[in-house]
Amino acid sequence: MSPVPVPAGERTRTPVLPLLLLAALGLFILLPFAQSLITSFVSTMARDGIREGDVSLINFINLVKTPALRASILNSTFYVLLNVVLCLAAGLPAAYAYSRYSFTGDRHFFFMLLIFRVTPPVVLSLPIFILFAHLNLVNTPVGIALVHCLFNIPIAIWVLESFISAVPRELDETAFLDGYSLPRFFVRHLIPAIAPGIGVTAFFCFIFSWVEVVFARILTVTAGMPITMAINSLLGIRPDIGLVMAMNVVSLIPGLAMIYFVRHHLARGFVIRT
Repeated sequence: MSPVPVPAGERTRTPVLPLLLLAALGLFILLPFAQSLITSFVSTMARDGIREGDVSLINFINLVKTPALRASILNSTFYVLLNVVLCLAAGLPAAYAYSRYSFTGDRHFFFMLLIFRVTPPVVLSLPIFILFAHLNLVNTPVGIALVHCLFNIPIAIWVLESFISAVPRELDETAFLDGYSLPRFFVRHLIPAIAPGIGVTAFFCFIFSWVEVVFARILTVTAGMPITMAINSLLGIRPDIGLVMAMNVVSLIPGLAMIYFVRHHLARGFVIRT
């Protein structure tokens, strides 16, 4: 029986409703960003030689000239990068152990780590503050990086375990037969094989640590203020909205860059073996 021919008009017809829904979603997501971007180039307060409402770079100039705002960007960059490094250093061996070895209760303990990840940060805020106060880690970027590891390491293990499980065990066995030690095998074979997974893990750890507010507020009382708390400090009685939007735009740049570089591998990061 020959197939029934489909009219040319029906073959090229594009569904309108999904396109409208996608456009509405895109508008909903991009409209706040567009407003922040436009406002960041507008002077929202009158200054010498610049009237209120003029388009200029004054907000970004003031951002660079303000020591506290510059320091907050450096603090955030430091503790976020430190957090990513610590999470990868701890998560990679743990993920390898979960992927390659079996022990009693391994799956249960694995899911317990994920359950701990969804614990509200405010529940742990007081004991963590008391502990870090005794260790002199309050008001330091190092303290924020360490406390963020509590929530990022479970995600790092989860994502890396799924990528390592996709690597054939024969790769391990061949390397060990060739005389490779475990650290050398990690560096020469495993890390290159799961490089996309490492990128996805770094993305998740980076984003959580960059936007986290609860511990940033609690652990930076007088110093070590990150960019999230710097933005919050600008919201006073009569805030300079243009400067606030400029800080928002600056804070979005690292996240957008991370999304761009790992955009092809994000979906694989949600794969988990059961």
